[in-house]
Amino acid sequence: MEVLSILALHLVDNIGGTKAKQLISYCGSAEAVFKMPLERLKRIPQIGEKAAQALKTGNFREEAEAEWQKAAKMGVRVLSFLDPDYPQRLRQIPDAPLILFTRGEVSLNPAKCIAIVGTREATDYGRGITEEIVADLQKHKPLIVSGLAYGIDIAAHRASLRSQLPTVGILASGVDVIYPAAHKQTVQQMLEAGGGIVSESRLGTKPDAPRFPARNRIIAGMADLVLVIEAKAKGGALITAEVANDYHREVMAVPGDLHRSASVGCHKLIREHKAHIYTGLADLETLLNWQDQHPTQTQPRQLPLAYHMDTLDETEQKIIRLLTQTGESVGIDDISWQLQLSASQVNAALFNLELTGWIKAQPGKKYKRV
Repeated sequence: MEVLSILALHLVDNIGGTKAKQLISYCGSAEAVFKMPLERLKRIPQIGEKAAQALKTGNFREEAEAEWQKAAKMGVRVLSFLDPDYPQRLRQIPDAPLILFTRGEVSLNPAKCIAIVGTREATDYGRGITEEIVADLQKHKPLIVSGLAYGIDIAAHRASLRSQLPTVGILASGVDVIYPAAHKQTVQQMLEAGGGIVSESRLGTKPDAPRFPARNRIIAGMADLVLVIEAKAKGGALITAEVANDYHREVMAVPGDLHRSASVGCHKLIREHKAHIYTGLADLETLLNWQDQHPTQTQPRQLPLAYHMDTLDETEQKIIRLLTQTGESVGIDDISWQLQLSASQVNAALFNLELTGWIKAQPGKKYKRV
């Protein structure tokens, strides 16, 4: 199965999601990556000798099979970035995880999704506002995403349970290592209520410092909007907001007491125009154009064309314009000739465009604009 080869790539040190996708694009498949000679791997752009050497050491396919079997026994699902159930919003970001490990029956492609984050040292005000906001959101039936941490995160998950909204915790550990352990009961309640937990880390992974910023990018990438409720001058909530801005996701921040350190980060985001101010649900509804949307909508919110075009590189934009103008299926050779681009450039761009839903492969190695 190709998914096992993708999982094997995910397990290789020095190969992140971005490099892995580059490798798959140039080699044609994840399985072909492991069959590629070392010297050819080294010549692939952005890969280099260190990553190429890493691919040739270790029995990654065997490790992947063992991980797959372990996950199956534990009721953990392994989603590759090519799986239709992989979060579509997350797939759009440039450094989307190659693999996600998930527990729970929740759909990761809801009609609406809000991420709620904040300080671990939440005040009574912050916890109360979190409860109030989640209760107000109930009429829209969004998926609530957070990081399962102390403070605002766990308050958001628990408020979602009380409002009967599905909620997903994104972990900086394996999905079989609940951190902090004090939240195990809440996780169980989330799973029983139709929610879930998600991680890119392999099973058995314990949390460490570098994994938290990586976890935060998943939180930002999965949501339509990141809502910051209390944040200090530095911390994970601000990192998540910064990443969300980089991903062109909407960000809102709740103002607080001027004399509390837990409000400094939110005020900074608002002051620097990195977040819209949240004074009530109407602000969020206006920003996301939710006023007239039916809550049972089943497809993710479609983003404006201009928004997407900004996320594409120059080559990808040229291809999209060509396919839009022709309105028909165009072969790789024709694309290369008409745009005066190398075959490797075209292949890499087509891979990313298909991955993010811009184009669809047709018979005869042709592609058509979706």
